[in-house]
Amino acid sequence: MSCPGDLPPPSDADLVARAATAKAALGDRVFILGHHYQRDEVIAFADVTGDSFKLAQQAAAHPEAEYIVFCGVHFMAESADILTADTQHVVLPDMAAGCSMADMAAASQVDDCWRRLESAGVADVTVPLTYMNSTAAIKAFTGRHGGTVCTSSNAKRAMQWGFEQGEKILFLPDQHLGRNTAVLDLDLRLDDCVLYDPHKPGGGLTDDQLRDARVILWRGHCSVHGRFTVDSVAEVRERIPGVTVMVHPECQHEVVTAADRVGSTEQIIAAVEAAESGTSWALGTELNLVRRLALAHPDKQVAFLDRAVCYCSTMNRIDLPHLVWALEHLVEGQVVNRITVDSDTAHWARVALERMLALPGTPAAPASHD
Repeated sequence: MSCPGDLPPPSDADLVARAATAKAALGDRVFILGHHYQRDEVIAFADVTGDSFKLAQQAAAHPEAEYIVFCGVHFMAESADILTADTQHVVLPDMAAGCSMADMAAASQVDDCWRRLESAGVADVTVPLTYMNSTAAIKAFTGRHGGTVCTSSNAKRAMQWGFEQGEKILFLPDQHLGRNTAVLDLDLRLDDCVLYDPHKPGGGLTDDQLRDARVILWRGHCSVHGRFTVDSVAEVRERIPGVTVMVHPECQHEVVTAADRVGSTEQIIAAVEAAESGTSWALGTELNLVRRLALAHPDKQVAFLDRAVCYCSTMNRIDLPHLVWALEHLVEGQVVNRITVDSDTAHWARVALERMLALPGTPAAPASHD
């Protein structure tokens, strides 16, 4: 889907000036959020940068802003709408900016999965956990069924909480984060995890497999982090002697175990910032962020883990032409590409989010505005 109306081409020399003019005209009425994986040309106009959860919190912390322009992807804008006031308008500059991982778990598929767990007699002892990188509908599902949301930073604590509530966990939608958390953080065995495939009858699992499992992983993954391989790690170690390899927990289990360190986006940034001058780092995460860190720390060697260039294609749909288009329409009083979540879905998604916020060690969020 493309935005209606005329978009200035990327080569338009006036784009930067037009964006600055529109933002200045809107003043405090607009608050622009920029995810770490966004292009530099977009980050330049962000009032705050961060990961998806931090940005949703920041949106809630600015009730004075009439317009929240979310430079990220669809599920992130949904979270911002859930946590902000009804009088605020959340705008996504390009409606085609989705998330392949979030799209791998449709609400109807997850409902089918839950019925499958019921038929196997394990639903009553299963607690659903969903990664922040999921749709509002999936967050609402977890809220309705006594579960919660997690980020890549607090997945361990969220999974511990899940096991305090029940005997099993259904982890949505990223299999790699779920597996890495269960095995590396909670000391479960790989055999304690089974993979539910929504495209196979019964998820491709027998009743006995479901009954024996501790963690039921949804077959979903990040198209960026999932591309890194053990060969990528070996190659970069040969290419850069003494390099520290740090990867995101959305990477495959074999890659995470081969790396020196694993951490969320914010943790990767903090690690590079705190590193000694002259050190070398190979990062297994999105290329826009890696390039930005390399430029910000010229005293350190910061490299992309894989030789092949890999941007997040959906995140990169938000570019300066789309941002200018959205801002200029807001100046004219026209709200374009507004993201709204229906009240029932928003209620149950907020329930799941509030359960996460109650977990020890989770940064406090501003009060939500109903």
